[in-house]
Amino acid sequence: MKVWPLIARALESQGTCAMVTVIKAEGSVPREEGARMVVSPQGFHGTIGGGTLEWKALAQAQALLGKPRAVKVLRQSLGPDLGQCCGGRVTLAIESFDSSSLAEARELAAREEQGPFTLSGRLPGVETVENFGSIPRRVLLFGAGHVGRALMLALAPLPFVVDWADPRPEAFPGAVPQNVTVHHGDPLAVIASAPEGALAFIMSHSHALDLAIADAALRNPAIAHVGLIGSATKRARFERRLKEAGVGEARIAGMICPIGIGGIRSKLPAAIAISIAAQIVSLDEALSASPSQGMLRGRNAG
Repeated sequence: MKVWPLIARALESQGTCAMVTVIKAEGSVPREEGARMVVSPQGFHGTIGGGTLEWKALAQAQALLGKPRAVKVLRQSLGPDLGQCCGGRVTLAIESFDSSSLAEARELAAREEQGPFTLSGRLPGVETVENFGSIPRRVLLFGAGHVGRALMLALAPLPFVVDWADPRPEAFPGAVPQNVTVHHGDPLAVIASAPEGALAFIMSHSHALDLAIADAALRNPAIAHVGLIGSATKRARFERRLKEAGVGEARIAGMICPIGIGGIRSKLPAAIAISIAAQIVSLDEALSASPSQGMLRGRNAG
């Protein structure tokens, strides 16, 4: 969620809004430090974890709407104060904005659109370093069949940018989510332009096309992981052909096939898509936790 563009738009259209930020998280808590929620007279975006904590924070943020710029610090023990079983403690900053904040909000919105950045000492009386913005992981999705369509929808609410490729223009639906870009030309062109840390998942209508895409993806060092829909038999055949074509053994060994997490036996496209989406989230988190890949995301929940 891009925070400052939301704030700028709320101030432009409604003249007021508020932001709730988790500035300190101790023990077992619903969300991590940096999680945010932007509140306006028309509703709210984001979450600090739901439950009683979020309900109370939302009420206090709504009470500040229409009032001058202010910052309120709220400290809560989830068990004793709210009756929640998590047992941790959180410190929230609840700040209100009015029309006098519009110029600052527009400036920070422009910075956030350009990528991650950090602010120190922005909140009066609160010692904290704030991270805003992120560079979302790019997922290259090949194939607009039943599973491809279902996976595209499963990825829509997640923090990924999706390049969806299929050489058949008629295979795509009339509308796609905001985080999806459709490519109906040569799928190999999408492979060639993949950014560092991209994930490629292949499920086209043709095994020959699957093989060509897998070959190109495995040869591209920018692509962190390559996943291929299919069975253990398909994997064995592809491994043999990829080795014959000269693809490196380490890259072939790292190819994910079959794709999806274990424990889901349903063959429904939506169920398969949920399994693959969960795997993509897991791969993204593992890459972002490594020193070299963590810089990609500039991770900031909220």
